[in-house]
Amino acid sequence: MTSNGKSADQLVLALPRGRILKELMPLLAHAGIEPEPAFNDDKARQLQFATNIPNMSIIRVRSFDAATFVAFGAAHLGVAGNDVLMEFDYREIYAPLDLGIGRCHMAVAAPPELIAAEEPARWSHVRVATKYPSITRKHFASRGVQAECIKLNGAMELAPNLGLCRRIVDLVSTGDTLHANGLVEVEHIADISSRLVVNRAALKTRSEEIGYWIERFREAVDGTSS
Repeated sequence: MTSNGKSADQLVLALPRGRILKELMPLLAHAGIEPEPAFNDDKARQLQFATNIPNMSIIRVRSFDAATFVAFGAAHLGVAGNDVLMEFDYREIYAPLDLGIGRCHMAVAAPPELIAAEEPARWSHVRVATKYPSITRKHFASRGVQAECIKLNGAMELAPNLGLCRRIVDLVSTGDTLHANGLVEVEHIADISSRLVVNRAALKTRSEEIGYWIERFREAVDGTSS
């Protein structure tokens, strides 16, 4: 037993909070994983939950943190968007399966008057507000543009209107938020969806067990998409 009373061989599954979790629940059910009732209680303050699988528990964390828990071995499996995987590029993570949920894309956006005045192909240096500085720098560097990134964790669309910068890089789903804040999409960077992620060391030491759950999730994806 560990110091917190949990079995040392317990399998920990890290799941992101919010919209992705709602999309994920049918896949969990199809894979045969049922969290304890408190998991679905919005008033519950606990972050780790038992399941109907005797040696599996679920932790519910921020979407950016799910990959970190898996990368550092605090969780054995998890669900993370490939935006997070691209941003942090954890070598410790293996992402064997696209779950087909959380679909959106990452894009550069700016006020339409900027695009009318400046041809994006002629940009040489840009200042960009984003939650994804690594992806942003790589995207612009690939076409010879130097990007100065201002790290924000939300409300990116405010940055151009308040003079913080003239461009943003963010996730786009419907485009309604961009439109509502007077921005237009300029460049497509990458398509985004959520992936099943696995700690590589755990996959080596517990290959049969983790391999089993990879296949259960694969069957769940096939079952819910058919």
